[in-house]
This record gives sequence, structure tokens and C-alpha cells, in this order.
Amino acid sequence: QVQLVESGGGLAQPGGSLRLSCAASGIIFSDNAIEWYRQAPGKQRELVAVITKGTNYANSMEGRFTISRDNAKNTVYLQMNSLKPEETAVYYCHVNGVPSWGQGTQVTVSS
Repeated sequence: QVQLVESGGGLAQPGGSLRLSCAASGIIFSDNAIEWYRQAPGKQRELVAVITKGTNYANSMEGRFTISRDNAKNTVYLQMNSLKPEETAVYYCHVNGVPSWGQGTQVTVSS
């Protein structure tokens, strides 16, 4: 059974940074496309970034967010810089093609 555990969320000031982590069990991250999503209150879940052999980002995150992975730790990261208040959301990691979701980690951007 695939289990995903996100961590690293918290409160950041506008323009600040956070690094999220996603640890997995029951699956080998390096064999799969790993995605970060976010869901703000009252909004649909949206794709933020994907890592396969390369990386891809939603347009508004390009240049500010960086997705990476440590295969030895079976962990994927999302470095988020220059955060904006409208990016307040619960952030989730997800394995493409696998129905499991973690609990997510809350990111709040506020002064």
C-alpha cells in the first residue's frame, strides 16, 4: 500500500520561502512521475509541479518553485520562494497513476 507523508508547511511572510517534503512508503519514487498539487479553500486542486526525468511547473510557479528528489531517501521536495498570499493552500504530493493521497501540509502566506 502506498503511503505519502507531506511535511514542511507552516506560516511564511509574503516573499518568503518554505521547503516541503514528501516521504513515501510502498512505492519507489525514482520509478514514477511525482506531482505536487495544492488546494486553496473553495477552489479546485491544481497541479503545481511534476518531476520525472525532468521537471515541469505551472506557469505561475516557473522560476520560483523547484521540485527535486532524493532517491536514496525516497523523498521529493518542493522549494518555494517568493511566496504570495494567494498561494495559501494545502499542498499534496501524488504519484501519477496511483489513487493514494497523503494528508497534505498547510502553507499559509501572510504578514
